[in-house]
Amino acid sequence: MRAVVLEAKGGPEVLQIKEVPDPVAGPDEVLVQIVSSALNRADLLQRMGLYPGPAMEHEIPGLEFAGRVIAAGERVTEHGIGDAVMGISNGGCYAEQIAIHERQAMRVPEALPLSDAGAFPEVFVTAWDALVRQGGRTSGRWALVHAGASGVGTAAIQICKAMGARIAVTASAGKHDVCHQLGADVVIDYNADDFVAVTKDATGGVGVDVVLDVIGGEYVPRNVSALRLGGRIIQVGVMAGGPVPFDVARLLMKRATITGTTLRARPIEEKVAITREFAAQILPHVASGAIRPVIDSRYPLDEVAAAHERMASNANAGKLVLDISD
Repeated sequence: MRAVVLEAKGGPEVLQIKEVPDPVAGPDEVLVQIVSSALNRADLLQRMGLYPGPAMEHEIPGLEFAGRVIAAGERVTEHGIGDAVMGISNGGCYAEQIAIHERQAMRVPEALPLSDAGAFPEVFVTAWDALVRQGGRTSGRWALVHAGASGVGTAAIQICKAMGARIAVTASAGKHDVCHQLGADVVIDYNADDFVAVTKDATGGVGVDVVLDVIGGEYVPRNVSALRLGGRIIQVGVMAGGPVPFDVARLLMKRATITGTTLRARPIEEKVAITREFAAQILPHVASGAIRPVIDSRYPLDEVAAAHERMASNANAGKLVLDISD
């Protein structure tokens, strides 16, 4: 099969298309012919040598996929040949095929084209896990989400609105329309406005219940200021880089918590449990058309380097899709 292989670390030029052996489905796995995948920030970090991928004979990046089942192990009972499925993986999705545990593969609702479904699993599972499972997001409560026009941000807006929750997001001025169209209650220009002041005003001085942050850095102490008593910060990324001084006493006075989280490093049993719970709660909203991935642009597999360049420039609003097969 054809796949993007990392044989060195560095800029987008290290992303090479190679012929590698086809994967083989184990007893509990399905073999999927991938139709689409998509970029995530972790892919850029892995390419640069800053976020190690799983051990594999050929290092193939990519954390999400959608496609059709073409083979199944002898213990597989949930999926058959030809089924349309999607899911998350700890790597290997920039390729024509992937073998995945059957319980990590979700059925793709008919309302979601396979060509778009590869842009769905990673950001929606990340946002749902952060806001709902770990952040306690429920109807009527407030969330603050940074990078509102990113893949995770656009997923978070839709999840909050589907649940009846309220959401404020930060985004650059040119991306505000996307956030408003998805239903964000408050959109903050992080270059011009103080998100702490804006969120306090929107919540009547109380503060938000949960912050979903992919930025880190100097946002962390400001996130604490934006919280209500007993609020939670879920840290899913550190785009701003290194550490900053932080007064822990402010966290104590708020009786607040900060939780760091990633999906890639979790054991398969936990990924299966998350996938099953997510599918039960969120896929009905996909089937109804209320939730969908936001697509910024599409690239054939041969142009994966150009896709990485666009994400690195922060130009995208929504997901960058890799079209891998028909």
